[in-house]
Amino acid sequence: MDLQVFKQRILPVQGRLFRLAQLFLRNREEAEDALQDVLLRLWTNRQQLDAYHSVEALAVQMTKNLCLDRLKSHAKTKSTDDSALFGVATENVSPYRQVELTDSADLIRQLMNELPDQQKLVLHLRDVEEYSFEEIEQVTGLSVNNIRVILSRARQRLRDNYLKVNDYEAGH
Repeated sequence: MDLQVFKQRILPVQGRLFRLAQLFLRNREEAEDALQDVLLRLWTNRQQLDAYHSVEALAVQMTKNLCLDRLKSHAKTKSTDDSALFGVATENVSPYRQVELTDSADLIRQLMNELPDQQKLVLHLRDVEEYSFEEIEQVTGLSVNNIRVILSRARQRLRDNYLKVNDYEAGH
């Protein structure tokens, strides 16, 4: 694939890839960096692109994977404000309650990490990032009905495991 063909096939989807990256990363500069990385990887592997049925689908998948990798690395380096997770203002909360909220947030984060990847992704996009079902459909390629089922199962599993841990702690 030469430069002209690359431009014809890849550059028209550049806007879509950028919007997808921005949807995941919620930051214009990081989305631009992610897009540049994807375009560089596509250019580097341009000789193999003809083997793919849809280069656009490949580019979307690459963008999604790269953004998820970046989010994972950010999650390891950045601590979350636990009060925001529960929608509680911490100014008028006792220190005891603050510890309790922090413990609950840590437990939920741990239980979310134990979910299967697809459930974890859909739950994160819907309940943490507050994406619409249509946005999740665009990102994952799943149907809205499928997303609803996955989300329901993820929430149920999270709820059951949370109650199981708390019942166990209360019993001992």
